[in-house]
Amino acid sequence: MKRRSSGSTEDSEDSPVEVPLTNGSAAHNHDRESKADRRTSLDTRPQSARSRRQQNINWKQTDSKNGSPPEPKPPIASVSSRIQSLTQSPLVAPSSEKDANSLEIDDKMVRRSRFRSPWATSMLVFLATVVGISFLVGILQSASSRQLDPKGCRMSYMRPSYRKFDDFDTEHTRFASKYSLYLYREMGIDNDRKIRGVPILFIPGNAGSYKQVRPIASETANYFHEAARSNPELLKLGVRNLDFFTVDFNEDITAFHGQTLLDQAEYLNEAIRYILSLYLDPRIAERDPGLPDPTSVIVLGHSMGGVVARTMLIMPNYQEHSINTILTMSAPHARPPVSFDGEIVKIYQDINNYWRRAYSQQWANDNPLWHVTLVSIAGGGLDTVVPSDYASVESMIPATHGFTVFTTTIPNVWTSMDHQAILWCDQFRKVVARALYEIVDVGRGSQTKPRADRMRAFKRFFLTGMENIAEKSLSTKEAGTALSLDDTATRILPQGDRLVLRKLGGSGKSEPYLIPIPPQAPPEGKRFTLLTNSRLVDSASETMLDVLACSVYPLQQRQAGAVLSMNTDLAGSSAGSSRLACRNLNSDTITLPASTASTKYPFFRDNEATITPFSYLQYDMDELSDYQFVAILDKANRTAPGFVIAEFSDKSESLLTRHVSLRRLLVFGLSFRLPAHRPMVAEIKIPSLGSSLLAYNLKLRRHTCGKNAEIFRPLIRQYLNEPYESKYYVDAHDISISLHGIAPYVPPPMKPRNPEDGLSVQFWTDPTCETSIHIDLTIDVYGSLGKLSMRYRTVFAAFPLLIVALVLRKQFRVYDATGVFVSFSESLDMSLRQSIPLILLSLTALSLSLGHSPPNTPEASLESRNSTRPVVDFAENDLVIGTSDPFFWFMTPLVGIVCVGVCAMLNYTVLALTQILSTLYGWISVRPAWVRNEDRRKALSPAFLPPSPRRRMVTTVILLFMVSTVIPYQFAYLVACLVQLTTTIRAHRVAADTRTPSNFNFYNYAHAILILMLWVLPINLPILVVWIKNLAVHWLTPFSSHHNVLSIMPFIFLVETLISGKMIPRVTSRLKYVTSMLLFGIAVYSGIYGVSYAYVLHYLVNIVAVWLVLLHSTSDSWSLSSLWSAFDGSGEGDRKGGKNP
Repeated sequence: MKRRSSGSTEDSEDSPVEVPLTNGSAAHNHDRESKADRRTSLDTRPQSARSRRQQNINWKQTDSKNGSPPEPKPPIASVSSRIQSLTQSPLVAPSSEKDANSLEIDDKMVRRSRFRSPWATSMLVFLATVVGISFLVGILQSASSRQLDPKGCRMSYMRPSYRKFDDFDTEHTRFASKYSLYLYREMGIDNDRKIRGVPILFIPGNAGSYKQVRPIASETANYFHEAARSNPELLKLGVRNLDFFTVDFNEDITAFHGQTLLDQAEYLNEAIRYILSLYLDPRIAERDPGLPDPTSVIVLGHSMGGVVARTMLIMPNYQEHSINTILTMSAPHARPPVSFDGEIVKIYQDINNYWRRAYSQQWANDNPLWHVTLVSIAGGGLDTVVPSDYASVESMIPATHGFTVFTTTIPNVWTSMDHQAILWCDQFRKVVARALYEIVDVGRGSQTKPRADRMRAFKRFFLTGMENIAEKSLSTKEAGTALSLDDTATRILPQGDRLVLRKLGGSGKSEPYLIPIPPQAPPEGKRFTLLTNSRLVDSASETMLDVLACSVYPLQQRQAGAVLSMNTDLAGSSAGSSRLACRNLNSDTITLPASTASTKYPFFRDNEATITPFSYLQYDMDELSDYQFVAILDKANRTAPGFVIAEFSDKSESLLTRHVSLRRLLVFGLSFRLPAHRPMVAEIKIPSLGSSLLAYNLKLRRHTCGKNAEIFRPLIRQYLNEPYESKYYVDAHDISISLHGIAPYVPPPMKPRNPEDGLSVQFWTDPTCETSIHIDLTIDVYGSLGKLSMRYRTVFAAFPLLIVALVLRKQFRVYDATGVFVSFSESLDMSLRQSIPLILLSLTALSLSLGHSPPNTPEASLESRNSTRPVVDFAENDLVIGTSDPFFWFMTPLVGIVCVGVCAMLNYTVLALTQILSTLYGWISVRPAWVRNEDRRKALSPAFLPPSPRRRMVTTVILLFMVSTVIPYQFAYLVACLVQLTTTIRAHRVAADTRTPSNFNFYNYAHAILILMLWVLPINLPILVVWIKNLAVHWLTPFSSHHNVLSIMPFIFLVETLISGKMIPRVTSRLKYVTSMLLFGIAVYSGIYGVSYAYVLHYLVNIVAVWLVLLHSTSDSWSLSSLWSAFDGSGEGDRKGGKNP
């Protein structure tokens, strides 16, 4: 039977279940309504007495003698009387006639919405969902099929062994029971466990293994073993083997949890202190007695391990100058991968601000990081775990101390890599091993060369040599070769002619070719370029070709040999000879991928033929101003295949800058032509192209060569100045261009960008073909969609909450005005007609107002000179869609419509899940066999059977106590979501059986709260995963940052309230604006700050839960006696007794 509080005027609002009317009781509706109203108004019982009576109908029914349930009683009040009674409550009392009129119900709307299926949808919602999902599918399809970088890594092999340091125990660090320290040894080379060389510490990344050190450590061991055996002079230069230490973090998840990151940094500082102490122990170390003891360790970090390495330097237990070289691979330095944890966001801010402040100091003595160098290596487009844009360090480290480079840039690598391949890629690990040996010097306590020398080595190994910061040896080397030439046999090209050799060794002896260096011609001047398929190495005995910069030597031949270290006599006994003092230019060789008819990619894979790369030299006139000739020596003793093309060309002919707006490029594209008589190398700069969100198609149209055969196929290089990303395309004709330039949410660089910087494209073409080349550049619109998947993945943690908050806001507004809590789909339809378009339009206007001219346009340069804002605002890209470029104004509506589609799909997914589980719930419900089929739905509808108040209160207290001591509040939130799911399932079962307005109201309300909680759940799940991971490794130390009871208490109270089946009371007073403002505030914050500070969204929704709990409490009467009854069991006894009112 239905149980009603004697003092309540809101029976239908408090209880979601109404027992259906029988035919016999329908005639008494009016009388019972009037009696109920009179009894309610005349009830003068004490408040405490009324509060002890349960406000839901789920009293235990008393069976009759024949075993049949009693006939249910009709509802007490009609819809109109309930609305009238609601208006008499102090909470909803109208303040004026105008307010009273605002409460009038639109009968058609109520009749339509009251029994409307939650599956029903309008044409507007359907179209918005289709459009949003279509865009999402297009983005995912484009990301998986368009603008893809080819995979070119070769497999690496090793023979690993590890030594665990059990002595590094709790006496050294409090994390010894959780983490472990190992020493890597290559079997067959490092046969003992002694440490003799330079210490290097490898830090694995998020959920990484300590065994990931083995590819690079194995290569360094093999390289030193072969190099030391073939070149004993290396030992005299201070080169020793590298001792690789690695840390077992038990695959800790650091990307989601700031405290774990701090724990690892603290442990690693103690590990470095312990490692350095090992070199003082003669039982473990075996070093030359004349060498100084190591005082620092080289750090190699992968993924989040690179961020941990930078964190170590700001920790209290950091040992000063114990780290001076950091090499990171695929590490997200610029911003956290996700912003679900407030502590990790704060740690990133602290780290980056510390490094920026340190490098902004004017004097080296004031800079604690003056000795530290950092190179960040990114994998590029194949890395789908961490956006490679986040690997940028230009916003915190100047070029004198570090840089960012992509693997497609590194010579002899030239391929993109995924997040794990960057550790084992064979050609990449070889470059890393050689670079590490280039910077070590055991003769110094730091075990490394000075900072400037280290940076010079890193630039030589990791950059192409064509960057602005690349250093050439020509300016530092002295003339070391005396070249004697036979005047009659030497070929001196006329001024301005091009040297073209289609084969080498044609004369059977060394043959010199002299190209006169023209005088400097302002304004652009000239440039010397040389391309050959022969290897140009510094060692004269290993090459068939030498390139020298020469001046006429004034001394006698006898004196020349005494002054210069090398004498090359090509004059013989000839009477007429010339003597030149030369410097070898082979050490400045730039390695380029070979571009021939048989090459498809810049690299070669396993089981493919080795491809010998091209050698390229490039000098500006100011670098050659001290010389008169460029001498090219063909030293091949017999005819050999090969070519050489060398020339001086005007920069005005080889360098072209095109200023074109993105809008014009989108509509018309860009076309240009390379004439038939052109330099070998041409370069086109397009300053407006610098965004990571756009992809392009470039087509080369050319005719076949005329008289002569083509020497090499067109070679194209696309590049950016900062970060240093280059991509090569061999045998180029149709190519896809994508880049990692200005990316959403990435801070701007410390040094303002040059307005002329942007996408640059270099062309190496055969100048002997004498045919023109037509080039067309267009924006790949569909390919650009795929670039959004990596850059905007985190918007799904924020923008859907914007949609859900507005939908829930509309539901409450309709409910407060009409008494009908419409379904999520119907509210979405209403929101799409006004509130959602308005807020998306407002966010678009906000992003445009915050924006300014792109940094690579002349307008931006003028704006920076006239602007009063700070030179660099590192937070300027934190808002809305993360970019200030007005061209991307459409991103906010695009993200919004996609999130509308995602929210609609989630709504229908939850509806389907609810209906399926509700059906199962109905099947497993116990039903007496004697109940007739036609009476089951009426008499035994599944009803809410909430636990007693005492049990609920005890359960809540225990859960909150565990949150405050053992479990993180994210676990309690997951439990709350599951409980809310069960509440929604039961509400659906009741609404489906009874089909009454109040039950549909409660079901729609419970469903909307579930949707809201589900969109907050992804923010909490990562921390929960970290906690479970710690339990798996038996690390039971509680989280220090996620035990705030206030962060979960409102959700628990709200869910517990909904368990009882109580509908939230209507609010028609001015307090209804509080609900609207709170939900609108969540929507606004989600759109502006949600992506960068997603963790705050949990707390904002938590505030809404507090307000909803307060609204629910207004329908209850609280007193000390009612609280006492919850503990002494009287309330439970009343419920079980089923006493009549």
